[in-house]
Amino acid sequence: MAKKGNQDMAPSRREKKTFGQYVLALILLTITIITAAPIYLVFVSAFTDEMYIVKNGFKFFPKAFSFNGMHAVLRYGKQLGTSYGVTIFITLVGTVFGLLIMSMFAYAISRKDFRLSKFLSIFLLIPMLFNGGQLSGYIVFTNYYHLKDSLLLLILPLCVSTMNVIILRTYIVNSIPDELMEAAKIDGADEFRTFFQITLPLLKPSLAAVGFMMATAYWNDWQNALLYIDSNNKKPLQLLLVKIQKSISFLLSNSNVPASARAALGGTIPQYSSTMATVIIVIGPIMIAYPFFQKYFVKGLTVGSVKG
Repeated sequence: MAKKGNQDMAPSRREKKTFGQYVLALILLTITIITAAPIYLVFVSAFTDEMYIVKNGFKFFPKAFSFNGMHAVLRYGKQLGTSYGVTIFITLVGTVFGLLIMSMFAYAISRKDFRLSKFLSIFLLIPMLFNGGQLSGYIVFTNYYHLKDSLLLLILPLCVSTMNVIILRTYIVNSIPDELMEAAKIDGADEFRTFFQITLPLLKPSLAAVGFMMATAYWNDWQNALLYIDSNNKKPLQLLLVKIQKSISFLLSNSNVPASARAALGGTIPQYSSTMATVIIVIGPIMIAYPFFQKYFVKGLTVGSVKG
């Protein structure tokens, strides 16, 4: 009888489990739709007719389409390609260089037998509490370092972050056994060999997570370029797109705009659709790259927070 009762209970448990899975799937689907709706609206609005947006606002299913907004951005073809190249260069170089410096710093302060670990940890926290400000940084970089109009000023200010170093250090302390370090030292390995051959390969999940955040910061940065970059061949993508938006705003606010300028933009100055087209050009590469880093991003942020 007991055996028969257990058999009767099994289907009900499976039914409850299946019902719970359906509810969870429905909740996740709802969240996905809510999250994806603004992105879909941006893509649709970039190809919506400007007059339709002015009269009816932004619609998920517009009835009038136009390429004027995208054309207003893409007509900077040569400069747009140059700015894309500059942005890709500073993103790759800055991310790789920053990861190398921060991982070495994190390894140093994670070693308990390193005498300067406490001093360097305090030194690392100082920029989080005190900041000289944008003006002092501008004076130092331009008057003392003489780096005005240099790509180094788009790389160096963002290559080291206190929070990223803390994430890497936490991962090393909690996820990489000290026995591996001690075994390497017993075998005669010095600190550099221990770091590059043992610690660095095991840091891949955390490096991928931090690297993605750094790459996003480099990709979206335009303030440093606005302050320090003058040459057109060194302007990153974000600064170019900001200037495109300012040019369109100037044309809209100036009543004496020549007819030739309006004709070049399709007759109507596409303020809203060009803004959405700008967003697509900026976030497109990040959206393509994110799925490849997602598993590392989640693992790198969670594994280091739990000590095994």
